[in-house]
Amino acid sequence: MTEKAKIVLASGNAGKVREFSTLLADLGWNVVPQNEFNVVEAEETGLSFVENAILKARNAAEQTGLPAFADDSGIVVDALQGQPGIYSARFDGKHGDNAANNVKLLSEMQGVPVEKRTARFRCCIVFVRDAADPVPVIAEASWEGAILEAASGTEGFGYDPLFYVPTHDCSAAELDSAEKNRISHRGQALQILIGLLAGCVNQEKG
Repeated sequence: MTEKAKIVLASGNAGKVREFSTLLADLGWNVVPQNEFNVVEAEETGLSFVENAILKARNAAEQTGLPAFADDSGIVVDALQGQPGIYSARFDGKHGDNAANNVKLLSEMQGVPVEKRTARFRCCIVFVRDAADPVPVIAEASWEGAILEAASGTEGFGYDPLFYVPTHDCSAAELDSAEKNRISHRGQALQILIGLLAGCVNQEKG
């Protein structure tokens, strides 16, 4: 049996590793988180999800010498002129404090009427063959919804308890994980990426 080729995920998030591994298995890759290579995380100095994803993917590829991919995602709120956007994970100032970020978002949205609480999750996933890859593969997707007036649900993470999903009449944190992965911004972007990568693989074989 041929050993699967390694591809680095520019994240140490165990959940992401499992999700990506399952979805990319048919392409013959073994997904390995960058922390297994002691990769020093990239500084996210970009001004867009695409720029930050490219920075993270190139950084992982450069430090490991392997193909790499990275995602950058966040929530975009219309009433806040697109905030928190690329700063979603550190909206309240400290990176990754979900509870504090949710409290800040609710505070910023206080008094905003229901019809003006529209928002969307946005995800960009980038794949690079090496650190200097001139044509990175880029997949993007959005998940439309609105900001609730109070948290609801206990599943998921991040802003999920505040994100209303109109198609299912519940918050993202009330969805079954399999259904969320199917319809979410990251799930959609992953499917697009898989299609693009499958095309690349077929071209190389041809």
